[in-house]
Amino acid sequence: MHTGLRITVFAAALAATFGTAYGLGSGLGEVAPEPGRPAPAHERGHDPAQRGQEAAPPGGPHASAGGYTLVLRTPTVAAGRGGSLRFVIVENTTGRAVTAYDREHGKELHLIVASRDLTVFRHLHPVRAADGTWSGPVELPEATGYRVFADFTPRGGAGLTLGADLTATGPKTPARTPAPSRTARVDGYEVTLHGALTPGRPSELRPAVAADGRPVRDLQPYLGAYGHLVALRSGDLAYLHVHPNGEPGDGVTRPRPEISFTATAQSAGTYRLFLDFRHAGVVRTAAFTVTAGSDGAGQGTARPGATAEHGH
Repeated sequence: MHTGLRITVFAAALAATFGTAYGLGSGLGEVAPEPGRPAPAHERGHDPAQRGQEAAPPGGPHASAGGYTLVLRTPTVAAGRGGSLRFVIVENTTGRAVTAYDREHGKELHLIVASRDLTVFRHLHPVRAADGTWSGPVELPEATGYRVFADFTPRGGAGLTLGADLTATGPKTPARTPAPSRTARVDGYEVTLHGALTPGRPSELRPAVAADGRPVRDLQPYLGAYGHLVALRSGDLAYLHVHPNGEPGDGVTRPRPEISFTATAQSAGTYRLFLDFRHAGVVRTAAFTVTAGSDGAGQGTARPGATAEHGH
């Protein structure tokens, strides 16, 4: 894993309101051309002086970018039922499914599924078949529109994040992005968010994990780090994949209650942050709402009933 920050940011098509997301599916179009091929994965994040200093301009999330296309073979699932999500990454020049990847944070590909109202979050780990088809179980509780993000690096190429629309069918329950606060509670753990998210500038975010009122000092590595953070901008679902400052085994970073991240927000606005952390052998997700570019910057919340899970 690379020390420090690796951010890939893409902006999805704008939905007029979260309530109109259901049923839009693939009808949402791209809003900006591809900003250019990103630097190869092995060249990103090695210079401490440059970590978090720049954020890639919004450019999607496109289903196709950098010579590759995400093809979602199950664009519709039934809400409230377990099902299988299947997709392939196709190389545009050959039309063939990609079967060789560089491993990032212990995996060939990371899959994120988030509802457009940002109340449902899934960090899944699908399995790749020999023909390049990825598949894995998924259960989505709400009938609404979702966005699927595939984060990967083709063998010897540049890191990419591609996106596709997914619809869960069934009775629609209106939902709103949770209001800001600084504390999230999940399974008896309390996670307090320190720091602020500043538009256009790198800033440090430090979620601190406690259990039964006591700081947790023995967090366990998950995907090669003590924490994994994904940020999505409310409204257009711009995607920020943020990695922690330091990693287990680097001689400096030790398990502490606080996990340090550096992030640069593209603009003022509301962001949902999803923190994965592992303790006592179980991965849990704490969700926050953060306002960047106002007096309320750096606040987060856990919405009662908001759902997050992992595809282990």
